[in-house]
Amino acid sequence: MTNAEDFDFDAGELSLNFTNTAEMHASDKPDELLNEFGDLATWGEAAGILASSRANALRQLAKEQPKDASSAYERAIRLREAIYRIFSNLSMEAEVSKEDLEILNQVLSTALPRLRVKPSPTGFGWEWKHDPEAFDQIIWPVARSAAELLTSEILDRVRQCADDRGCGYLFLDTSRNRSRRWCSMEACGNRAKASRHYKKIRDAG
Repeated sequence: MTNAEDFDFDAGELSLNFTNTAEMHASDKPDELLNEFGDLATWGEAAGILASSRANALRQLAKEQPKDASSAYERAIRLREAIYRIFSNLSMEAEVSKEDLEILNQVLSTALPRLRVKPSPTGFGWEWKHDPEAFDQIIWPVARSAAELLTSEILDRVRQCADDRGCGYLFLDTSRNRSRRWCSMEACGNRAKASRHYKKIRDAG
């Protein structure tokens, strides 16, 4: 079972963080961090979508209704892969498929009617209508995040890690000159730097 510490939340957007629950996503053999509904609930809790009590309640409900939980898990992975392909393609200035947009829109059609306006200390804000038995409640905010990013002025800041092994990590480039290329310098960035250094030494004989 995947632990909360295994997830990364440095992408800059909830929907991009969700796509990064498959490591080496652009490779032939991604490393899956979401292997069952329980992992999805753990991610939702770590992402701040679910309170601990609600995450625990969903895990218990999944044990009581395994088929429904499994179907919700499959829908979540289907949405994740569609969002990944959408933003991966956009980062490479490639066309986005109608099929992937339809997958996103299908989830949005279920999610958005559950949004409510509520008073807040500074005015008003959004909240999701509570439905304790809705397994899909974890992916509703993810779909909304993806839709808002797609229609935002910062869409052109979506990047994919330039690692040539297929890291595939998606992120928002918030650097001043929009020059970020790696998921992190500590990981893929340093590897690429070391690889270039080795090649330079090798070519020099």
